[in-house]
Amino acid sequence: MRNEPSMTDSTFSDLDHYVAQPRIAGLSLNPAGTRLVTTVQTLNHKKNGYVESLWEVDPRGEQPARRITHSPQGETNPVFAASGDLYFTSARPDAHDTDPDETTALWRLPATGGEAHVVNRRPGGVSTILAADQADVIAVTAPLLSGATDETTHRKLHQARKDGSVQAILHDSYPVRYWDHDLGPAAPSLFRLDADDGAEADSDADTSQAEPARKKLTNLLEGLDARLVAEDIHLSPDGSFALFGLRILEARADTRVTIGYVDLATGEWQILLDDPDHNYTPGVISPDGRHAVVSVANRPTPERAMRPVLHLLEISTGELTALTDDTDLWLTATSWLPDGSGFLALADHNGRGPVFRVDLDHAGDTVQAQTVQITHDDATYSEALAAPEGNLAYGVRSSYAFPPEVVRIDVSTGETTRLLNPTPRPELPGRLEEVETTAEDGVRIRGWLALPQEANPDAPAPLLLWIHGGPLSSWNAWTWRWNPWLAVARGYAVLLPDPALSTGYGQEFIQRGWNSWGDKPYTDLMSITDATVERDDINESRTAAMGGSFGGYMANWVAGHTDRFNAIVTHASLWALDQFGPTTDMSPFWRRQLNAEMEATHSPHAYVENIVTPMLVIHGDRDYRVPIGEGLRLWYELLEKSGLPMDADGTTAHRFLYFPDENHWILQPQHAKIWYEVVFNFLAKHLLGEGTSLPKELGLTPHVES
Repeated sequence: MRNEPSMTDSTFSDLDHYVAQPRIAGLSLNPAGTRLVTTVQTLNHKKNGYVESLWEVDPRGEQPARRITHSPQGETNPVFAASGDLYFTSARPDAHDTDPDETTALWRLPATGGEAHVVNRRPGGVSTILAADQADVIAVTAPLLSGATDETTHRKLHQARKDGSVQAILHDSYPVRYWDHDLGPAAPSLFRLDADDGAEADSDADTSQAEPARKKLTNLLEGLDARLVAEDIHLSPDGSFALFGLRILEARADTRVTIGYVDLATGEWQILLDDPDHNYTPGVISPDGRHAVVSVANRPTPERAMRPVLHLLEISTGELTALTDDTDLWLTATSWLPDGSGFLALADHNGRGPVFRVDLDHAGDTVQAQTVQITHDDATYSEALAAPEGNLAYGVRSSYAFPPEVVRIDVSTGETTRLLNPTPRPELPGRLEEVETTAEDGVRIRGWLALPQEANPDAPAPLLLWIHGGPLSSWNAWTWRWNPWLAVARGYAVLLPDPALSTGYGQEFIQRGWNSWGDKPYTDLMSITDATVERDDINESRTAAMGGSFGGYMANWVAGHTDRFNAIVTHASLWALDQFGPTTDMSPFWRRQLNAEMEATHSPHAYVENIVTPMLVIHGDRDYRVPIGEGLRLWYELLEKSGLPMDADGTTAHRFLYFPDENHWILQPQHAKIWYEVVFNFLAKHLLGEGTSLPKELGLTPHVES
């Protein structure tokens, strides 16, 4: 048997090697439970982006992973149909295309063998794929121009905009952009895949010499006057209906999320669940099609945090039953058990993300739920798919000890088996420990600490405090963007704490930081930093604080409230809350939390005069979640108003790293490399007193920052 490849010890010391590492994302299981497919990202030949390919993983763990797609354009979104055919999306050209373009098309790879072929290619592309488990029914989401109701009109309008070189968008609704892209004039809709012009959907058609028949898309949501939440759609196993999330616009540009029901045969749809005080998220549908798991969350206020609670929806009546027990976690259902007795779910929990089984007891007119933790490894699962038999499930897990990998799970015992993956585990340049302390109010605060192997009392490591974003999240899974082992390989220890507002510690842990970001979250961070620097293998005199997004907000807050750190790195950060609230892409969500008192009391910009620590500000221009105005204002006010302003000769200890074509995250590999190089240069200067060269690609006069 062929062994898996291995990462060498240069993975984290060599940034070129690091950005070239292959990365797993997602998992698809065929209805028979015999085939697993995952997506692997690899560096493209220009080294300025990643290309995705599909790999098959043996569920038995006997055969090595096998690559099944190979185009330079890449393939993603693999979904198995009931027939066993594999559908996916790709922008690669098709041999039968007379006028190929670069839009993302819908492709089919037959279960019987043969070449993949295009099923549908349309202006604007295809976004996501959904397939029924028990019937050969396929649906997709795709953008539809607002002036169109069908594909013919959409194509004509799209061509007119293209021919006229028109990019303008006239808005009459909200929101107008999302993360890094504009919304409109097209909006997502749900389509059924149909045989074109009466052509038979022949599974064997692609084995002949004839061109496989293209299929047409039928819009299922005509007359939709709200925005489809494209990532929240679930098909019934028999393919007769779908549940979908729908964002409803309210007075003063507020929004709420409802659940809709659509008949996939007729296209008739209706709102199934709607409540002005709650947001709904549809979930997986039971094998018999009678029930669905939905998440119901109260709409947040400045006084009260949201709390999503799983409910069982009886689809025929719309009746909801809360699935409550003593589990104080934010559960997300992922897959029903094949006998319908319960379902698998994921949740953050104590710095991990286990798989849970929720057992349902239908006693008379009531439903009782019992939540049982299945997995107990130090890992976080992003996928958990129940197999149709054998009491097995398949998942994707990661931790700070290893990147995402595909595993098999015994649902009865919780035993996990790492399958033969297409990507290797790395050789870590240090050790990982768990740390904890007690906060000012007596609450337990914990986190992870990554250290160089050689850190000891005679050679204590300088400490980097990394503050996570969200803020409703947890440092519990591998990340390629903020990877502590790159810092560890350069001699730093990295503290990854979960302060107030972090998920996985119960609702009260979130509530204690709600609407008071500069209070408990800040004091929790300082408490666990205090406990960490008391270790004899940590150098208390050489420390820095770093964070992105909400973590950047906290880095800014830290800078204005203590001078204990030698340097601060703030990425995509909130600076002036009164400015951030109405300019972010999802203003209603934040405006429900950030009242005037909170903005006045907890905005970092109000404390700029207290900042005496050198700061590295990083921001991408295409960041619509935390708009570039936050970074620009922070930069100017550091130079003008801070306790460490620009000198009379125009010099400053602060730095601003700007990415014109990046968003909230630095996604292009060449820019990720620049990000780390500039960060480590800044840290070396202010923590170690060492001069290091800046990347030549910045176009600066060659010099050493010292």
